[in-house]
This record gives sequence, structure tokens and C-alpha cells, in this order.
Amino acid sequence: MADPVAKATGALLTIGELSRELGLPPHILRFWETRFPELKPLTRAGQRRYYRPEDVALVRRIDALLNRQGYTIRGVQQLLADDAPQVSIAAPSPLRAIRDALAAALASDETPPRG
Repeated sequence: MADPVAKATGALLTIGELSRELGLPPHILRFWETRFPELKPLTRAGQRRYYRPEDVALVRRIDALLNRQGYTIRGVQQLLADDAPQVSIAAPSPLRAIRDALAAALASDETPPRG
């Protein structure tokens, strides 16, 4: 059988292509999707999965941590959660600050002219 045509860098990979590339069975990749909410490949008709470059990078990282560095699934979950950007709910958004500044400017313009 002929070698499959190599995909361009950044092209979407099917679960079979990613599975062959990493040497992991497809059911492991599907299992990781249930354990790592950060891993969300695109799904198309018939639930066909397509992994974006950032998904592939995440799968490689999970594979390295689990299968080469000896982390547990829970340990990898904690590492990924610690790496996630923390969003502070209490911090004012820049849009809110702009809105407040505009509201104050409009309020000062509404004073009747003296005359």
C-alpha cells in the first residue's frame, strides 16, 4: 500500500491519524477527552473528531506526562488546571471602566448652560 500523503503543518488530524502518529489506540484518545475538559477536538457529522494543532499539542503533553513521566490522571488534571489562566471575577473589566468614564462625561455635559 502506498504511503499516505503527508498533511500540511497546522492541518486538522482525524483520531486515526493522531492515533497512528502517537502510537496510541483511538479509545485512549476518546477516554482522555472525558477526563481532560481542555481537550475538545472539533466534531463533525457522525461524531467524527478532528484535532486542531493546539489539541495535538495538548495530547502530546498529556501523553508525555502520563506515559513517560509517570503522572497519574489526577496529577495531570491538576497540572493542567494550575496552568490555566486565572480570571478574577472581582476585577473590573476594561470595558466597564470605559463605560463608567463615558457615563460620567455624559452626566457632566447634561448640566444646563448658564445664561
